[in-house]
Amino acid sequence: MSIAAPIVVVAPDSLKGSCTAGEAAAALARGVRAVLGPTATVREVPLADGGEGTLDALIAAWDGRIVSIPTTDALGRAAIGRLGLHAPPPLSRDDERSSTPPPAAASVRAGALAIIETADANGLLAVSDVPQQALDADSFGVGTLVLAALDAGADELLLCLGGSATSDGGAGLLRALGARLLNAAGADIAPGARGLTELTTIDLTGLDQRARAASWRIACDVENPLTGPRGAAAVFGPQKGATEDEVVHIDAGLVRLTDALAPHSPLRPDELRAQPGLGAAGGLALGPVALMGATLVPGAELVSTAVGLPAALADATLIITGEGRFDRQSFDGKVVSRVISDAPPGTPVVVIAGSVALSGAELRAKGVTAAFSIAPGPATLSELQSNCVELLSEAAARVCGVFIARG
Repeated sequence: MSIAAPIVVVAPDSLKGSCTAGEAAAALARGVRAVLGPTATVREVPLADGGEGTLDALIAAWDGRIVSIPTTDALGRAAIGRLGLHAPPPLSRDDERSSTPPPAAASVRAGALAIIETADANGLLAVSDVPQQALDADSFGVGTLVLAALDAGADELLLCLGGSATSDGGAGLLRALGARLLNAAGADIAPGARGLTELTTIDLTGLDQRARAASWRIACDVENPLTGPRGAAAVFGPQKGATEDEVVHIDAGLVRLTDALAPHSPLRPDELRAQPGLGAAGGLALGPVALMGATLVPGAELVSTAVGLPAALADATLIITGEGRFDRQSFDGKVVSRVISDAPPGTPVVVIAGSVALSGAELRAKGVTAAFSIAPGPATLSELQSNCVELLSEAAARVCGVFIARG
């Protein structure tokens, strides 16, 4: 293999809590150039899988603008969320980055797309300053962002899931849009997942009809169903602080929610509970899928297509990707799996991650040439996070050193 004029593509995800995908790509590129020198072509392609960073990646690719919107976090506290707005023809770059809310409904013309990164309003990081509250965390703030998008004139909505603190099946989202979730006595149930086991009926009389008329897509990064042993509660509930008893409570509540939605939906409860991907973000997409005909799309595929990843990889000599933790879940709709899928046959694919939990045989079986942790030795998570950018550069330099030796 000749490396006289190598073409290296660095295409990482973010390392959650440490650096964005753009920062990771820049760090990897610096490490590559430190070894290969100015003759090397290094392409930086920051990626996302539907979670953190997806809005930024798509708006950059589609030449839109981002506006800030007052909303609430998963515990009902005041927060600032963001909308990505895109309408063909492309918006002026003068409007690309705005720090103020859009003026009322005439912000964009009809036919516009609004992109919402839901973790802005229901994300774990936003409520990490207090003990986790798995039963009470609520998605109402996501609905606030949807209403703002509708007020801005958007009639196509793209919700980007990931990093959620909520397990309420999107009940809060529906309440924000005007629905009422009622118990047997006709009273509103408690917010979050706590009240779902008491849910009897859903009153859609006040539901914002613009939400039903809009076209919805949901970008997600997992294929888990809503309920059961691989569902939202069982798999992701403990990450949000749910105890064993609370996992059982949440799962039962999500079952009740699908039953209550059934009279209003063309989909049967068992179809909703089994649909791959509907377990993402604590079932946040349940209402849009059941009531608005939303479609689930693989987030990593959506982003890779938007940013032109296949073309960027087509003539690559070496591909470096990465993420926070590289394990078996990385092949289940995550960025690494997308990079492998888009890589030309025979091109080396190297993964650089905060931690690597896979054997050499597992790597080879999935088409990964090699995987390296950024840890130079024993280190705490906080130490790795605080030095993440420098460690990524050093790891990329080591990878290129090996790559040169092979050549």
